[in-house]
Amino acid sequence: MRRLWLLLLIWTSAAFAADPSQVLLWPTIPFIRGQDLCQYQDAYGRSKTENAHAMTQNMISLLREGASASAAFAMVAAMDEVTNKNRAAASAGLGMDVILEGSLKASLDAIYRDVNPPQKRVAFFNPSPLIQVVHELHDQKRQGYLDQRYLAGLSGVVWGIYSFSPNCRGDVTVTLHIETKAGTTYNFQGQGTPEAVMQGIAGQVFEFFQKTQFPSKVKYGSGFIELLGAPGTPISHATSPENAEKSCKQVQGRLPTAEEYVFLSSLGDWSGGVTLRHEFWAMADGMVMAPDLPNPSPVRKSEEIRVNEYHFYCVR
Repeated sequence: MRRLWLLLLIWTSAAFAADPSQVLLWPTIPFIRGQDLCQYQDAYGRSKTENAHAMTQNMISLLREGASASAAFAMVAAMDEVTNKNRAAASAGLGMDVILEGSLKASLDAIYRDVNPPQKRVAFFNPSPLIQVVHELHDQKRQGYLDQRYLAGLSGVVWGIYSFSPNCRGDVTVTLHIETKAGTTYNFQGQGTPEAVMQGIAGQVFEFFQKTQFPSKVKYGSGFIELLGAPGTPISHATSPENAEKSCKQVQGRLPTAEEYVFLSSLGDWSGGVTLRHEFWAMADGMVMAPDLPNPSPVRKSEEIRVNEYHFYCVR
């Protein structure tokens, strides 16, 4: 059995070490419950005077309806107690962490299915045998018990914090933390209903990890294009193509050609390229790539465009 585990660990390390750009995360996401912000808002959102005034108004309303003073006070106290009990019952149950974890994974997978990039840069990885997963699910245990033997194939772990939002309308505020073996931490936050809040966070995670990184290399014909970005930022803008060209020379790069702009745009922002969108892109020798002006050609002289800003990034 020990030999079997060793073989599994060796296979895991070999299978996933080939692509260092992919982030493989442990499948279990522990969530820590934070302060109930709704309860906090109820307690401290108004001053004692304001709370006393609100209770007094409720009692006056009941007295006007014919209730005795003692009965009115008892009814106000009872209504407040019922509200507190309902909130306590709703938030005391187990399983919020399971909902948040499942919603994040489902939302992230849905984005990947819709976009369908050739390379999936962030994924949840469970190296344990399938039979172990089946046993864990049958026993209603959380999937992916953390074991030292499995850590070689992982890039990092995910954990989160959730709390009930101050608007007291059933929303939760969630902060998601991704920590890598190298010690880098990435943080994402969202607010919404428990079944929907993770959709927004999944979108943040996808955009951050899947978006084209600078610098990076993309296969182009029989060679490669190295995307350098612009000085100080991935994509910048200049007042003229000449200024953009000078900026690229400062980083030992150049502006893309029209063919390179089109090719990298066809890859898109999620597959290693850069979408042209509806902007004007600087080229060498004072030329401009204008995708919204295809006739007779999207390649124009800057004198024909006359705009204040030209977008650009550098390649090599």
